[in-house]
Amino acid sequence: MSSHSKAGARPKLACEISADRVVGARVADNGRRLAACNGYELRQGSVVPDLMETNLRLRNEVSACIKDVLGGLGGRNKDVVAVLPDVAARVVLLDFDMLPDDPQEAEGVVRFRLKKSLPFDVDKAKVSYFSQASSQGLHLVTAVALSSVVEEYEAAFRDAGYSPGVVMPSMLAALGAADAQRPSLVLKVDPRTISIAILNNDQLLLLRTLENTRGMTITGEQLAEDVYPSVVFFQDTYQMNIERICVAGLPDSDGAAQALRAQTGAEVQELVTDRHLGSVRETSIPRSRMAGVVGALIS
Repeated sequence: MSSHSKAGARPKLACEISADRVVGARVADNGRRLAACNGYELRQGSVVPDLMETNLRLRNEVSACIKDVLGGLGGRNKDVVAVLPDVAARVVLLDFDMLPDDPQEAEGVVRFRLKKSLPFDVDKAKVSYFSQASSQGLHLVTAVALSSVVEEYEAAFRDAGYSPGVVMPSMLAALGAADAQRPSLVLKVDPRTISIAILNNDQLLLLRTLENTRGMTITGEQLAEDVYPSVVFFQDTYQMNIERICVAGLPDSDGAAQALRAQTGAEVQELVTDRHLGSVRETSIPRSRMAGVVGALIS
């Protein structure tokens, strides 16, 4: 949704803010795995993720937590990828025959297309997009959020002494950890939402965020049931079957793996693996909660 880093300078730090905790990580110099990871739980009610309302109800506490988390990672760099809750933003997939060469004109065309897709005024929003060539012309992955929502998160990072050079929703960040050469389903569960993404040939073909009424008590069978309509839609639309499923967010993914494998026949694995973690694989931060920072730093 925003990128203010110097050209070619990718942040070495990433920090995800969710409803219940702050997780931060620093990437190793080779950029292939994490060098350090840290995290702290937040007091209930400190962050209430929402698309249109105030998210940081206790901003000072959130800023203090960011400072403690990132300060414990070592290094002097203050530029950070800020990872926001999925519910605080919308991700919309758009297809165009072509876009104007002028960036401002192109953004104007994208904003016009978004007008009917949003419950708020797109003129009051921050918009960022990534485009890829497709058989129809251009395929855009577009992230959009109210400026007021993005700015309150950015302010929390600045209050902590850090510069949020890149801001992105959690699921888009997490996809950086996914190998999407073949039809792949990525699931990320948090206490409020279930985010579903389907990719193939490194292109995002479907992304949905569903309400998670069961929270972290959701069973594998319930998760498979919630995901099933998206799987069927993908199969009918693209005439392909899911070959691999990557899961993040669940403390115990074994039950989900069994149910998803029975439903789709696909291999199921955790999104964050040992190859991403390097020497920090024994961290006290649950691996299931590290997808956002891992994907933001390693892709």
